Amino acid sequence: MKAIRVSEYGGPAVLKLEEVPAPQPGPGQVVVRNHAIGVNPVDTYLRANVDNRGPKLPYTPGSDAAGVVEAVGAGVTGLGKGDRVYVGGTVSGAYAELSLCEQGQLHPLPANVTFAQGAAMNVPYGTAYHALVDRGRAEAGETVLVHGASGGVGIGAVQLARARGCTVIGTAGTERGRRLVLEQGAHHVLDHTAPSYLDGLLGLTGGRGVDLVLEMLANVNLQKDLGIVALGGRIVVIGNRGTIEINPRGAMNKNCAILGMALYHASPKQLVGIHAALVEGLHNGTLRPAIAQELPLKDAPRSHEAVMEAGHHGKIVLIP
Repeated sequence: MKAIRVSEYGGPAVLKLEEVPAPQPGPGQVVVRNHAIGVNPVDTYLRANVDNRGPKLPYTPGSDAAGVVEAVGAGVTGLGKGDRVYVGGTVSGAYAELSLCEQGQLHPLPANVTFAQGAAMNVPYGTAYHALVDRGRAEAGETVLVHGASGGVGIGAVQLARARGCTVIGTAGTERGRRLVLEQGAHHVLDHTAPSYLDGLLGLTGGRGVDLVLEMLANVNLQKDLGIVALGGRIVVIGNRGTIEINPRGAMNKNCAILGMALYHASPKQLVGIHAALVEGLHNGTLRPAIAQELPLKDAPRSHEAVMEAGHHGKIVLIP
């Protein structure tokens, strides 16, 4: 089968399309034939060995995909050849025609959802749910700012917060991105490239600020967030690409909490809850991943460039 392999850490050019042996399922394992593969920013960090977190070389990147069950190993129950699934983690990597998975890494993909949308679920929507619910403790009636709402995680956060009964304010840096955020359910959208956009946010909340900030670029925005979070509010840091100096008195004056999060820290119990909620959201139509680009598997290097571009919106997927 064809798969993307990384034999050295580095830039997008280290992603090479190669022919490799097809995986075989062991006990409790399932082989999935991928119809679409999700590309996430974390894939680029691992490829470049940021913070020395790169996988052992050589490896096949990726954790997210959607497709159909190709084969099941001994002891697997409730799944059969041809079943539609989305993948939340793999044993062998997702950037391939076939992926080997543990049974618990597979989740049912409703018939009303495309494979490309299924490939957008695990990291983007799982991260959004974990940040909004498990870490941010969002409640119906609260106001949520999705600070950087036009990407895969941001769109997921907008839809999940709206479904939870929150008033949702999103930001985006392009006109196209702002239209997308409104289309996906935000009550209000702001241009975070405008110098006074946070004045507009305070105007929308009557000067009170927002109860919860979901922050996608903390190295740029964290100090700003302290100025617009409500008394007793929460700031959940989802994304960061550098360092920032903040005045801690802002957190003191607002009696607010700054919370870090990463999906890989979710407990097994939390992961069960996350995917139960995501599958139900797909079933009832409240969750609708927005696909920006579908690229052939051989263009994996281009996908890693695109997912990190400023103004990127929606989800990028690879098609084997």
